[in-house]
Amino acid sequence: MFLGLAAAGARADDLTFLSTQMRPLEEATKARTLILKGAPMPVTYVPEEPPQLPIHLQADEQGAHSIGLVGALHGELAPLAAMLQPIDQESALVSQRGVPDDIAKLARLGTEHLMYVPWMQATYIMAANKKALQYLPKGANLNTLTYAQLGEWAENAEKATGQRVLGFPAGPTGLMARFLEGYLLPSFTGGVVTQYRSADAVAMWEAYKALWKHVNPNSTNFNFMQEPLLAGDVLIAWDHVARLQNAFRNKPDDFVAFPAPAGPKGRAFMPVLVGVAVPTTAPDKAASLKLIDYLLTPETQIATLRASSFFPVVKVALPDDLDAGLKLEAGAVQQQQNAHDALPTLLPVGLGSHGGEFDKIFLDTFQRVVLRDQAVKQVLDREAEDMQRVLDTAKAPCWTPDPVSQGTCQVK
Repeated sequence: MFLGLAAAGARADDLTFLSTQMRPLEEATKARTLILKGAPMPVTYVPEEPPQLPIHLQADEQGAHSIGLVGALHGELAPLAAMLQPIDQESALVSQRGVPDDIAKLARLGTEHLMYVPWMQATYIMAANKKALQYLPKGANLNTLTYAQLGEWAENAEKATGQRVLGFPAGPTGLMARFLEGYLLPSFTGGVVTQYRSADAVAMWEAYKALWKHVNPNSTNFNFMQEPLLAGDVLIAWDHVARLQNAFRNKPDDFVAFPAPAGPKGRAFMPVLVGVAVPTTAPDKAASLKLIDYLLTPETQIATLRASSFFPVVKVALPDDLDAGLKLEAGAVQQQQNAHDALPTLLPVGLGSHGGEFDKIFLDTFQRVVLRDQAVKQVLDREAEDMQRVLDTAKAPCWTPDPVSQGTCQVK
C-alpha cells in the first residue's frame, strides 16, 4: 500500500530510491534534478517520513520487492539491519574515496559486514570572528585546539576586551544537549552512557565549570549562534553548521570555521550521518550498487553539498565557485572528521520517543553543576538513576563511542 502510493507514476525499469532525507518538495526536486541528474540509470526518488520507513520496507518485503536503495540517518538504519543486505563489495570503494575509517566503521552497524555506505553528513563545528585570533594562546592551532586552550583563549579575550566573548547555544531551543553528550563528555571520558558518572566525568564537569566563568552570560538565551556572532555579542562559538551558516554566508571575510576542541580522550564530534543501504529484497542489487558508486563520486558529493548543504563524506577538493560560507564550513567539517584524534559520537540510537528525556538529563546536569554550582559527584549519581530508567524503558543498547552492549546499555 505504502509503496504504491509513494511511487505512483514510476516506470517499471526505474530504480526506486526511498529516502528520509530531503523530503520537502523543493529539496526533493533538487535531489531529482541536481543530485541524481547524471545517475547511471533512471531513478524514482521517493521521500519518506522516518516513522514510516520500517513500515514501508516491511510492506515492500511482503509484496512488490521494488525498493532498490534506502537513504536514511544512521540511527534510522540501525534498527533495520535485519532488512538490509551486506554490501561488503563496496568496502574498497569506501576506502578509495577517502571515507574516514571511524565513519566507515559505523556503517557496519556492529556487525562484521558493511551494512550501508556513508552518503553525506552534517555536524557541529566552531566559529570565530577573526578579531579573536589575536588572543589565541601561544602555540595554539585552530585545527588542533584543546578544551584547555579554548578556556585560555576565552580568558585572554576577556582580559583584553573586558567582555566574555565565548558563547554556547544554551537557550530554550538551542542545541546545548548535543554539545554536552556528543562533544564535551566523550572528549574527556571516551564514552557517553557508560562513563556518565565516572571520575573522568567529574573532572570534565569541574573543568567546564571553570571555563564557564569566561562564557558570555547571555548564552542561556542564545538558540542560534549565528545571530550573536553577527551582532558581535560573541567572538567565539560552537553550534550546528546550519545554525552558523548565515554568519559565514553574510560575512565570509569576517569569520573562520574550525573543528571542535579535543579533550584527554580525543576530539569527540557528532556526525549527523546519512547512509545508503540495499534492502534484502532489492530487485537488482547490481543496479543499486552502481547508484551507490555514483553517489560517492566527488562530483556528486559536491552537487549534494550545493543542493542540500549536507557535507561530503569523501575526500574531495572544494570548487572555487562554491558559496564562500559553505566552503568555510566544509573545510572545517573535513578537518574535524579527518583529525588524527577524531572520536565520532553518534546521535542517541534506540531511544525512540524517549530521546527528549535523555537530552534533558544532560541539560539538568549542566544547570545544576555549572549554573547552580551543586556538588558534581552528587548530581551525577542522582541524574544517573534517571538516565538508567530512560534506557531501561527504551531497552536501548549502547551506541558509539560506548562499547557494544549485550542488552540495555548500563550506566557504570
